[in-house]
Amino acid sequence: MPFWDHVNELAKRLKIVLYVLVASTVLFMVLPSDLSFLRNPLQFYDPLVALMLRQIRAQMLPPTVKLIGYEVTAPMELYLVASFVFGFVVSVPVLAYEIYRFIDPALYPQERRAVYPFVLSFTVLFVVGATFGYLILTPFMIWALFPFFTAVGAEQIVSIIDFYTMVFVSTIISGLIFTWPVFFVLLVRFGILQTSMIRNNRKYVYAAMYIVTAFVTPDGGPLADVMLFLPMLVLTETAVYVARRYEKSQPTIFTASNTGTRCKFCGAQVEAGKAFCDACGKAQL
Repeated sequence: MPFWDHVNELAKRLKIVLYVLVASTVLFMVLPSDLSFLRNPLQFYDPLVALMLRQIRAQMLPPTVKLIGYEVTAPMELYLVASFVFGFVVSVPVLAYEIYRFIDPALYPQERRAVYPFVLSFTVLFVVGATFGYLILTPFMIWALFPFFTAVGAEQIVSIIDFYTMVFVSTIISGLIFTWPVFFVLLVRFGILQTSMIRNNRKYVYAAMYIVTAFVTPDGGPLADVMLFLPMLVLTETAVYVARRYEKSQPTIFTASNTGTRCKFCGAQVEAGKAFCDACGKAQL
C-alpha cells in the first residue's frame, strides 16, 4: 500500500478509539450512581464519577483530613478530569485492539505468535502495577506525608486537585512501569537487544532505575522510592531470566562455510557479500 493509504488506515482506527474515549467519558459524567433519580428525574442526581471519587477519598485519606477546592472552578475541573481518566481506562482495550489490527498484516507468522503472549503479559502486568500503585504505593505516600503537617503545626487541609492528581498519576505510572520487562523480553526475542546489556551493567542499570522511581514518586520520600524500586528490580531480573531462554534457543552455526561468515550478533550464517544478516537484520559492516 502507498504511504498515505497507511496513514488513512491509521487515522480511521484512531478515530474509533477517539469515539470510544469520548463516549465512555460522557457516560461516566452522566450515569447516575443509583436508580433513585427515576422517582424525580428533574432533580440533581448523584453521578457515578462522584461516587467513585468518594470511594477513593474514603480509602486513601484519614477521616481527620479535609479536602478543599481553593478555586471556584476546581471541583468542575476534577469532575471532568476524573471522567476522562476513567473513560481512558475503559477505552484502553479498544486502543490495544485497533493498534494490533493496524500492524497485524505486516507481521510474519512467528512474529504474530509472539504478539499474543506479549499482549496478555502487558495487560496482566499493567493491572498488577496499577493495583500496586493504588493499594500500596499511593497510601504509603500519603501516610508518609501527613506527619509533616503535625511537625510544622499545619492544618490537615488538602487541595482536591493535588490529592486526586497524586492518586491518578501514581497509579497509572506504576502500571506502566510494571510493563517495561515485557518490551525488553520482546526486543531480545527479535534479536534487537541482548541480556548482556543488563547482566554486565547491573549497577548502572539499577542506579538509573532508582533515579526513575525518584521522579515518579517525588512526594513520598526515599521510602516510597524503595517501595517502587524493589518490585522493578524483581521484574527486571525475571525479564533477564526469561529473555536468556530465547537467546539460548536462537540458532547457532558451529561450522564455518567457505562461501560466507557467521553473524557477529546472532551467529547465523551470512552469505558472502551480504551487508545484513537474514536472521536478525543487523548490519555486518
